[in-house]
Amino acid sequence: MVGIMPAALKTEEFPTALIGGRRTKEGLRHREGRRREVEAEIPELKFDGDGLIPAIVQDHESGEVLMLAYMDREALERTLRSGRTWFWSRSRKEYWCKGETSGHRQYVRRIRYDCDGDALLVEVIQVGPACHTGERSCFYREIAGAKTDLSPDAS
Repeated sequence: MVGIMPAALKTEEFPTALIGGRRTKEGLRHREGRRREVEAEIPELKFDGDGLIPAIVQDHESGEVLMLAYMDREALERTLRSGRTWFWSRSRKEYWCKGETSGHRQYVRRIRYDCDGDALLVEVIQVGPACHTGERSCFYREIAGAKTDLSPDAS
């Protein structure tokens, strides 16, 4: 079970992320006083053959799904260290920090992983739109004609 971040955190403060029920923050120290490596905080995750894992980004307050991107271990470690979302661009073959050029930043509040360990759910405070089109969410389009009138009791 993943812990809950304090609601009182301000975006100006260092945004500590939670993953696997443990706080991660650059400079966190072991009981023995040694600097803890971020990798020690990452649970057993299943990255695909290209070393990637899908990361669903969700608004921490509203629960709205904002975007889907991909992380490799390095992008996840950068996210954990910085408190901002980092991803691997499959098309450009480079790391990118959300909002670095647009100013539409994401401040991590919690990171969860699914039951199979092959997908991440990153809860953020979103500043500005999440989508490169200027929409709040990348999921603003709808497939028309999907059957939506069934009730759970329908056969």
